[in-house]
Amino acid sequence: MTDRLLAFLILCLVVGAPFGAALLWTGNRILDFIFFYPLFMSGLWIFGGLYYWLHWERRWPWGPDVPAPSLRGQPQISILIPCHNEAEHGTETILSALAQRYPRVEVIAIDDGSTDDTGAMLDRLAETHAQLRVIHLARNQGKAMALRMGALAARGEYLVCIDGDAMLDQDAAAYLVAPMIEHPRVGAVTGNPRVRTRSTLIGQVQVGEFSSIVGLIKRTQRVYGQIFTISGVVAAFRRSALDRVDYWSLDMVTEDIDISWKLQRDHWSIFFEPRALCWILMPETLRGLWKQRLRWAQGGAEVFLKNIPGILSWRYRRLWPMILEYGISAIWAFALTLSLMLWMIGLFVDLPGHLRVETLMPPSFTGMALATVCLLQFSVSFFIDRRYERGLFRSLYWVIWYPLAYWMIGLLTTLWGFPKVMLRRHRVRARWESPDRGIKAHTS
Repeated sequence: MTDRLLAFLILCLVVGAPFGAALLWTGNRILDFIFFYPLFMSGLWIFGGLYYWLHWERRWPWGPDVPAPSLRGQPQISILIPCHNEAEHGTETILSALAQRYPRVEVIAIDDGSTDDTGAMLDRLAETHAQLRVIHLARNQGKAMALRMGALAARGEYLVCIDGDAMLDQDAAAYLVAPMIEHPRVGAVTGNPRVRTRSTLIGQVQVGEFSSIVGLIKRTQRVYGQIFTISGVVAAFRRSALDRVDYWSLDMVTEDIDISWKLQRDHWSIFFEPRALCWILMPETLRGLWKQRLRWAQGGAEVFLKNIPGILSWRYRRLWPMILEYGISAIWAFALTLSLMLWMIGLFVDLPGHLRVETLMPPSFTGMALATVCLLQFSVSFFIDRRYERGLFRSLYWVIWYPLAYWMIGLLTTLWGFPKVMLRRHRVRARWESPDRGIKAHTS
């Protein structure tokens, strides 16, 4: 059986499961799954986040007056910054990388075929900062290739990779590398991105997203042992681990998800380090947000379909929770779509009782439970993250709108991205596109 045929059968299972369930369940049973699955996941994230905080995080010193962690042997750290059309934001990114308090740092900026003033800006900075080296690629090769070129030029065993519009905290590099020195089987460490574009409702809501959802998800996944994806905007890698898995793939839409799975399939661990802060720019328009989340969904589907043929063997059992979580989330999206279709058809056609969906509103008890768990999730996440960002509770008003948006965006991007990946005949080189980087930046 070819991988493509197996992937097609898996897609049929994912899409067909809700339709098969409709023949066995009543419409209300499908709605139970639709409403209770987000409830269950929120509860899981709350429990995982609290366990992570109680077991590890609460004992960690952190603050502006706390010195950077001491790294045994004082290894060289190479900070790789792939850049494509970053003339507007690139200077502050480079300067934040050069301002690390850890002394043995080199910064390598890779200009990946920029069409603006990025190359000249990087050359000017290199003239005044001996720690900075610049690599110019003649044409746009994509972020994965830029990272490969930077890794080949790096002198250090530990590679910290950030985006060309991100700003590292002064101790972020040391925090990212410390777990790899202490634990030989750790192949990568993902950092803690914080949103600094918040001039619109979309920007404000994403501040809450990265605290109340993304942070808890990363902590929970770290508790049960596998992380679905590193944060591509800020992460560190062990060079020897990358070498074993042939570095970043050039034909994947999201190289960060792909490298996470490649490392964990090779039995490397990935840690989450919340003290490794990185201030990032995020979309503040609906168009920009849709393009970003569709790319994430498409990348997740690519990695899922790429890995599923060989990952079901017993030796990869530690990755099964990730497969299960992704698969159920995809089924949820198609189940909700099925319910919407049955409800709309039922407005005009008298459907059999077991297919009829009377209403899309949750029962009063379910709605109250969802609201209660939602508020509890916000409270727990803000309590944990308050040490990393001042004034976080000011986003509480805006974040109450996010659960609905989070699950709806996930629904739409899954419905669009999964079939798009399946129907594509051949994978091609992933290229850069200048993203929506927001309207107004803010730092704390």
